[in-house]
Amino acid sequence: MPVYNKLVRDRIPEVIEQSGKKAVWETLTDKQYLSCAKEKMKEELEEYLAAENDEEAVEELADLLELIYCLAKQHNSTVDQLEVVRREKAEKRGSFKEKVFLREVIE
Repeated sequence: MPVYNKLVRDRIPEVIEQSGKKAVWETLTDKQYLSCAKEKMKEELEEYLAAENDEEAVEELADLLELIYCLAKQHNSTVDQLEVVRREKAEKRGSFKEKVFLREVIE
């Protein structure tokens, strides 16, 4: 019997039950959720870094994005507010689209 002890998507217990197995799960407190979501973010980032093609990479980016949206809510924000902050930072400091790689700063 596999033991996972990790945050999963909301419908995973239902998917497990539909396969004829029994899922043992619980609802986390906000504090537990934040801790587990951060761990899940690391897991998904590692999976993105290990992706071997564009399709796998996009799948993992979607998982990261879902976590980001949920964590924004956990931090009393919305996806729209998150997007405003992202845009403001992009206007002030730029984006990462130009692929700028800073080698050093000489004083």
